[in-house]
Amino acid sequence: MSEASAAQSPWQTAKITRIEKRTPRVTSFFFRLSRPFVHQAGQHVDVRLTAPDGYQARRSYSIASAPESGGTIELAIERLEDGEVSPFFHEVAAVGDEIELRGPLGGHFIWSDSDGGPIILVGGGSGVVPLMAMVRHRTARKSSVPVALVFSARIWDEVIFRDELIGLDDRRDGFELVLTLTREAARRPEDYSRRIDAQMMMQSLTRLPEPPRLAFVCGSNAFVSAAAQALIDADVPAGLIRTERYGV
Repeated sequence: MSEASAAQSPWQTAKITRIEKRTPRVTSFFFRLSRPFVHQAGQHVDVRLTAPDGYQARRSYSIASAPESGGTIELAIERLEDGEVSPFFHEVAAVGDEIELRGPLGGHFIWSDSDGGPIILVGGGSGVVPLMAMVRHRTARKSSVPVALVFSARIWDEVIFRDELIGLDDRRDGFELVLTLTREAARRPEDYSRRIDAQMMMQSLTRLPEPPRLAFVCGSNAFVSAAAQALIDADVPAGLIRTERYGV
């Protein structure tokens, strides 16, 4: 992040108002901001923890909530065994605690219903979080923009926001959900049981009424590389693909 971005997004305190378990390894924390901001779907915040001895640890987390959520934001935090920040949230943090954060940050991996579509979203694991903000924004705006979300998880129980996404898919209002499980058989007849590939992308694209105007891909480095290549192999121009990566 640039110094200019940091200056425009000073640190503030935020209070945890609710905690909701999403999967065995992912928990959502809802924060009431002391200085509310309006974010764009796809943006993130920096979280800072300070130890009694003054040591500080920082981590960036995508915002899962829609821009229309008001003065509260949702961060869906995956527990990483070797992490400096996520174990605190999963083992220590409680409703009423205050933490420091700054944002919203990021101006490339964002989407608004006014940008139009169709769009295809491709997420791996917790990489679905900023894409979920886009899906929720579409719902909050009662948008008719066609959206297809291709979501890869290892097993059924690790599909973050699973019930909400299936409920939105069942509405048949232009939002299409494609789930693929890499270590378990598919639970729905329209889903897959393998890693994302070009054939899967081509079939997923047929759920849109016309070729996508934009594609958003988020996940681990390896996942993003493979998924972006699968989109290109499915004839999506590379210039339309926006990516966001985490981890190694």
